[in-house]
Amino acid sequence: MRVRATLALGIGSITLAAIMLFCAGVLHAQMPAPVPPDTNLKVLIVIAHPDDESGFSATVYKITHDLGGSVDLALITNGEGGYKYSTLAEQYYNLELTDEKVGRENLPWIRKRELMSAGRIIGIRNFFFLDQLDHRYTQNVDSVLQYVWDIPQIRKRLAEIVAKGNYNYIFCLLPTPDTHGHHKGATIMALETAKAIPLERRPVVLGGSVSSQKDTAQLHFTGLSNYPITSVSSGSRAFTFDRTTKFGWKNALDYRIIVNWEIAEHKSQGTMQMLMNLGDYENFWWFDINNPARMDATRQLFEKLKVIRYVPKTYN
Repeated sequence: MRVRATLALGIGSITLAAIMLFCAGVLHAQMPAPVPPDTNLKVLIVIAHPDDESGFSATVYKITHDLGGSVDLALITNGEGGYKYSTLAEQYYNLELTDEKVGRENLPWIRKRELMSAGRIIGIRNFFFLDQLDHRYTQNVDSVLQYVWDIPQIRKRLAEIVAKGNYNYIFCLLPTPDTHGHHKGATIMALETAKAIPLERRPVVLGGSVSSQKDTAQLHFTGLSNYPITSVSSGSRAFTFDRTTKFGWKNALDYRIIVNWEIAEHKSQGTMQMLMNLGDYENFWWFDINNPARMDATRQLFEKLKVIRYVPKTYN
């Protein structure tokens, strides 16, 4: 028996199949121009907290959606320390998350779920959870590495992930002195993991930071004084992706939309929502441990990311 759905239009009817074909044509026209997927482009994100990936979410989206590259994510902590910012999320999750005991018990599973939802938007393929303690806010990375995290376990797990993933690049947050000690610690762990790999096979590690068009001065970073592995001799960003790049009908859209979608998934962290539309550029620093022979290939990657692949449309 054949079932046919119809839509009354006054002058006749259209079969469901016809509607689907029509919609498929419209949707196809909205998709980016097809390019052969770059199956050799593999990126690992190494971050401390769920939501840290927002710092390079537009770049990741372009890599996965436009270039066909693969991006995985390794999360160091369990995110339980974010309970102080969960006021609005209490009714959403029906839990008193700002109570420390309740928050620490429930935020690990809540924030993992939020991270995976956010990751789905930007195209994250695999998630690796290391479940280290998210104890509290501190800028002291020494205490984090010496007393809070299980460093041998982190080293072992990251080494396994990187060896199996055969990554070209590792993205992490730029470990500036005034950032969270967990952010610094995650980046130091990523750099140590990369440095242990022979230079000719070593993935390029890039430190990310977001800036605005209104910033009057550019960030200058040469490394953390007690951690030479974080050295950046140039002091300046090496690559940038412009979130404000325009496309679509009348150039009304830009990649801040993707960032906003991604941020919106982190509902348990109220302060994250305040970052919507604030960052215009995703900047990347080239660490000195990287293989200089990979600089040209990395520059070419960021040139590819500048290309707008959405097919222009015209309307009557």
